[in-house]
Amino acid sequence: MTLNFAFSRIQTDGASFRPIYDAIVSPERSKLGEAGTWGAFFGLFGLASNELVLVTTGDVANMDDRLGSIDAVRSSETLYLEPTVRPDSYEPRSRAGLYVFRFFDVRNKDVDQIAQLSKTAWETFETSDQYQAIPQALFCEQDRTQEFGKMLLCTWYDGLNSWQLSRTPAPEASANFRARGELTLRAKPYATRLITG
Repeated sequence: MTLNFAFSRIQTDGASFRPIYDAIVSPERSKLGEAGTWGAFFGLFGLASNELVLVTTGDVANMDDRLGSIDAVRSSETLYLEPTVRPDSYEPRSRAGLYVFRFFDVRNKDVDQIAQLSKTAWETFETSDQYQAIPQALFCEQDRTQEFGKMLLCTWYDGLNSWQLSRTPAPEASANFRARGELTLRAKPYATRLITG
């Protein structure tokens, strides 16, 4: 079964993301239809204070139209995704900590190889006793008919110190990450925290 996800970057008026979040979790949230929520995240680096990231699951078609029907939403931009090697379910994120979303510009023909390199690298990357890090997801676009596309990696860390220490992982992981980097045209990360209430 193919799992459907949508990554939406949403902006509101004013200085805080809170009006968007409050609208999405209120009864008005029904405007998202049957879509589930994998997680809502506010920015530490790379997002404005009046933006949040919403990752929805399941019935995610026309998500920008649904979000646009919520009064607090000024604008949204959505990317429609499916998992490669993770996740294998719609279970929402619940662990507090740092979530780094890293976008990769790639050639769609390389998606499967990038996914396999990542999976192999994670065998030592996420078992290190030097830091705490767990890759949560590696997505590709639902539509891979074009030559170029995007992939999205989401990794959980217990904090910024672990993120920094994980820049020098075990040699086995480093070799696979280097090979993945050779297939990546450009990368852009966003550091966020899961909104828990």
